[in-house]
Amino acid sequence: MNILSIESSCDETAAAVIRDGREIVSSVVATQIEEHKLYGGVVPEIASRRHCESICAVVAEALEKAEMTAEEVDAIGVTFAPGLIGALLVGVNYAKSLAFGLSKPLIPVHHIRGHIAANYLAHPELEPPYMCLVASGGHSHIVEVLDYTEFRVIGRTIDDAAGECFDKAARAMGFPYPGGKYIDEASKLGDPTRYSLPDPHTQNPYDFSFSGLKTAVINLIHNAEQKGEQINANDLSAAFQHTVCKILERKFIAAAREKGYKKIALAGGVAANSGLRASLENAARENGMEFFLPPLSLCGDNAAMIGAQAFYEFQKGHIADESLNAFATMSIDKVRF
Repeated sequence: MNILSIESSCDETAAAVIRDGREIVSSVVATQIEEHKLYGGVVPEIASRRHCESICAVVAEALEKAEMTAEEVDAIGVTFAPGLIGALLVGVNYAKSLAFGLSKPLIPVHHIRGHIAANYLAHPELEPPYMCLVASGGHSHIVEVLDYTEFRVIGRTIDDAAGECFDKAARAMGFPYPGGKYIDEASKLGDPTRYSLPDPHTQNPYDFSFSGLKTAVINLIHNAEQKGEQINANDLSAAFQHTVCKILERKFIAAAREKGYKKIALAGGVAANSGLRASLENAARENGMEFFLPPLSLCGDNAAMIGAQAFYEFQKGHIADESLNAFATMSIDKVRF
């Protein structure tokens, strides 16, 4: 089954053709990072406009690279939640029109389910059940993947997500947007013990809280500036990344151990962070767990992961009609459309 999938939840316009949920036939991503870098973050109105300008060409390129016509695909998959509402609406309405015009099934896909499904493209042997840590700019979740379309959230952020914390801390340090990769690079040159940063606690032991950590970095920088002192960005980056990764690792591994999982996975934009990848690889090895993670090309937003999840949603009969709407927020375990 060949699914043409579309992703437009934030600042990447993406399209892909995915075969049977496991094979990438083609994948195209048009990013807006350089434009949003001017503002230090994503400007929703600009993102929506750029999606409108790019989506036709991106879909056409994905079909061309797949050496297929739109009539030859079997279904249309699209991200419908969560994300920036204006950006989502561009993809959803384009997909609805395409599905209607071609008389093809329309498959709505939850963005975070898509991130998890990115692992199926890289690891054909991976099957549920397993535990997954999803860490991205807008989400930090510990999720039990009970089946391909059945999920249970064990823990989540109660304030800032890990990726958001990376970007805001990076901006305070003077790094460009998106700041996560710059902190990752700088941390390799720094001493993680140079600065002491807080380890926030939560009522639910598997929830996350990164707001206080972000504030601690900002206050540390401001206090140094007021005293005329120089902050070592490499050391602060190393301390910050080490702290975030250890928080994610500790809670994720503890949840997996309590629930009895020997198979774990990582997903989301922060899955590209070298510190987190190494931290979880070591923890999995020490605990006798099988660890799966996507390649760097599938960590950020892309349509290939949406097409992978769309295949399993289709198998469960999760098909939408022309009334499909977009939703800015929606829990991964309470999908409706």
